[in-house]
Amino acid sequence: MADATSARAAGRAFFQRQVRWSGWEWAFWAAWGVAFFLPQANLVLLTHVLIWGLFALSLDLLLGQRGIASLGHAAFYGIGAYVAGFLGKFGWTEPVSGLLLAALAAGLVGLGLGWVMRGLQGVALLMVTLGMNMMLYDAVQRATDITGGDDGLQGVVVAPLLGSFRFDMAGRTGYLYVLAAVLVVALAVRALLQSPWGLALLGARDSARRMLLLGAPVERDVTLVFGLSAAIAGLAGALMTQTSGFVSPEAMSFQRSADVLVVLVIGGTGMLYGGFVGALLFLAMRDLLAALNPIYWYFWIGLLLVLVVSFFRAGIVPTLRRWWRKRTGAGP
Repeated sequence: MADATSARAAGRAFFQRQVRWSGWEWAFWAAWGVAFFLPQANLVLLTHVLIWGLFALSLDLLLGQRGIASLGHAAFYGIGAYVAGFLGKFGWTEPVSGLLLAALAAGLVGLGLGWVMRGLQGVALLMVTLGMNMMLYDAVQRATDITGGDDGLQGVVVAPLLGSFRFDMAGRTGYLYVLAAVLVVALAVRALLQSPWGLALLGARDSARRMLLLGAPVERDVTLVFGLSAAIAGLAGALMTQTSGFVSPEAMSFQRSADVLVVLVIGGTGMLYGGFVGALLFLAMRDLLAALNPIYWYFWIGLLLVLVVSFFRAGIVPTLRRWWRKRTGAGP
């Protein structure tokens, strides 16, 4: 009886620790608010970091939380980007509703793909995601009369936010708009991952067979997590279109899928904030290296990835978190 009571107490303590915000989380979000008021802050770059971080978070739902790898995640990002672009081009200029419609469109495609892929594993799963990405990219690139082809979609119009705040060249409105959207999504995902469904995803990641024996609907969860991940990726793509007023086939290229995977590996999988840290480092290094060497800058990005994997095997955020816990005696 005493053992059962202590087990329940330990369980309650675990969930209380999970729900409670740490000082690092408060500092993380406060830093984005402070950055807005810094006179020399590059708000356009920081906006892109937030969008890429959200994009990486969507992939982390699949890879880090469920253990499903994808080589074609940019397809969902591109769907959201083009839906937002077409809405803005053909008269639906209100940004918030356009953002939600873009996320819905990408999410529905993700649900369909997740239903098809729920029985696939390993190389077969990778090939299906890659093949879908390549087909959509080729279709968008060739449909020049509709999408503009390699020249991109022209004439995208976004109305002032809430009818009053125009998207300016300095990126101030766009930054606050993106920060608000990213914060809402990140908090929703944080709560979802701490729910029974989120814990079931982690259990299936570690042992799908054991979760099946426990009666968990593993295949249904694959479909749902694909839909949720796709919706968030589509929302990230829509944010990029709305803040830049432009979208091209590059948004759903394999290169974009590879880049977001690099971002996630650098920051760390299975961590809510790993994608944001990876995006900050990746985009800052990309801008710096492209300015120093416009032709071979990606070589140095590859070298950075090798160094990160060598010295931060689980990614920057998980490694630093483990180091801090050992240093403070908070556990492994």
